[in-house]
Amino acid sequence: MRLRVLAAMSGGVDSAVAAARMAEAGHDVTGVHLALSANPQSYRTGARGCCTIEDSRDARRAADVIGIPFYIWDMAERFHRDVVEDFVSEYAAGRTPNPCLRCNEKIKFEAVLDRAIALGFDAVATGHHARIVDGVLSRSPDEGKDQSYVLGVLTREQLKHAIFPLGDSTKAQVREEAARRGLMVADKPDSHDICFIADGDTRGFLEERLGAAQGPIVDESGEVIGKHEGAYGFTVGQRKGLHIDRPAADGRPRYVLSIEPVSNTVTVGPRSALEVTAIVAGRPVWNGPVAEPREPLACTVQLRAHGEVYGCRIQLSGDEVHIALDAPATGVAAGQAAVFYLEDTVIGSATIAKAV
Repeated sequence: MRLRVLAAMSGGVDSAVAAARMAEAGHDVTGVHLALSANPQSYRTGARGCCTIEDSRDARRAADVIGIPFYIWDMAERFHRDVVEDFVSEYAAGRTPNPCLRCNEKIKFEAVLDRAIALGFDAVATGHHARIVDGVLSRSPDEGKDQSYVLGVLTREQLKHAIFPLGDSTKAQVREEAARRGLMVADKPDSHDICFIADGDTRGFLEERLGAAQGPIVDESGEVIGKHEGAYGFTVGQRKGLHIDRPAADGRPRYVLSIEPVSNTVTVGPRSALEVTAIVAGRPVWNGPVAEPREPLACTVQLRAHGEVYGCRIQLSGDEVHIALDAPATGVAAGQAAVFYLEDTVIGSATIAKAV
């Protein structure tokens, strides 16, 4: 069946090959690049960031090679509100957000998909490394590039209108194909880190927006052992950059255990104190082949992008998901996503609220 497909083209190799595959398959494809910054030249330094003027030009050149129409959609205002401001407010509240996940949720598969459907398109195709099998989201075979975690927030309805043409390919295969097709982005470096923090200085970015706010760093007993210039500059599990006045009595490193935004207090302690066996998460989304788990369900959970996978039992109680881990996890931060899997298939996700 020939579909009208809107291909989201970031200017990178993955989205270019995804668009090319859809066109080669005989679909009616239109390329679109999302302008996410009112000042785009500031959004890339080397391989950092994305969605720059350079990227829009790379996307346009790729569309020309493929032979499809190409447009630029201005999403800067919505991106700033739904991704950048959300990022800042989450850190101010003592949580650790994932802006890539929020961008997929609010921009690429809400704002863009809504507009695409309104314009008569059947689906949106992106260069994500993930698979959709019978309407269900699954992992990519390229374990190192799998992006099912950051897509775990999508609803069943959104997945019905999403196409991931690279689902069965590794990154190496995608680059080889781009070169064969004559796409100039074949060897373009992947973007990494946070796209709207071009220099990678997250602490400086937050301080500029939230201001310096000196507070105490305390140990598990509550004794003050240092000072900081803003609790938002820390995340649970952090080891470096703590600026503690004296070493621990046992000489071992300390890690951030918790962040209390009201008192502006950062608590640190040994790595063993980071271990958690139970997690409570909110804002659940159930998008897989099983019903909401009102009774305990054995599955696996991923707690960070490209993070370790843990066996667990999950149960939905009201609007909260209670997660009992089979083995302790460390560095579990409020604000991150917990994405649930049955083998390689995503069954749902939720936002971590607290860990025990």
